[in-house]
Parts: sequence; C-alpha cells; structure tokens
Amino acid sequence: MTPVGPVSTAEGEADGAPGLVPPRERGATRIADRVVAKIASQAAREAVGPLPRDAEPPYATVVVHHDDTARVSVHVELGYPGDIGGRCGRVRRRVIEQVSGLTGMQVPEVAVQVERLHPAALDETHGRTR
Repeated sequence: MTPVGPVSTAEGEADGAPGLVPPRERGATRIADRVVAKIASQAAREAVGPLPRDAEPPYATVVVHHDDTARVSVHVELGYPGDIGGRCGRVRRRVIEQVSGLTGMQVPEVAVQVERLHPAALDETHGRTR
C-alpha cells in the first residue's frame, strides 16, 4: 500500500499538483457597497432595539474603498428621553463588529446620524405637569 499525503493545505496547495493555481494568485472577492450597507443596517437595527411605533428602521449608506476599508453612515430614529450618546455608541460598535466580522473589511469610521427623536408616550391619566 502506498502512503497518501494530505489532499490540500492552506499555504502550499499547488505544490507538486499540476493544474492548480496557488491560493494567492486565484483572484479577489469583491463585496458590493449595497451588501455592506445591508449588513450595517441590520447591525444598527439590532443595536437600537425596539423602535417607537411610527419610527422608520435604521438604514445605512456605505462607501467601500479599494484597500478593503468601508466608511459607513447610519441613519437612526431614537426614542426620547434616553441616553442618545450611549445608544449611538452601541450602534457604532455593533456596525463595526458585524461589518468587519462578516466581510473582513476595516471599518475606520461609522457616522451615526440621528434623524428624529420620538418622545415617549405620555400617560393620559397624568398628562404633562408644569
């Protein structure tokens, strides 16, 4: 019986195997801006949590550069009163985590723009006091 070596390895897959192209010479995978924007939008939705009834869900715009970096702008509507800065920070961290984790891209910048604040529903029995 003849011993058989490994079928493939991560680095030297083409070593000695005719017809196979080394991994580094096979090309590149490009991820469209709109795909990255969908990932960022979903991450922002997860970070924002429940939205007021009439709020629009978060959406993102993205510019992907050739050096595998993505600049993201996320637009959100938030309930008020609340910790606006803290919630924006959570959105920023979640978008960076998801986009870099799922695409392998660097995300040096996430701009979170608060489009609208939704006041908490007033309790009708108490109303507003002065």
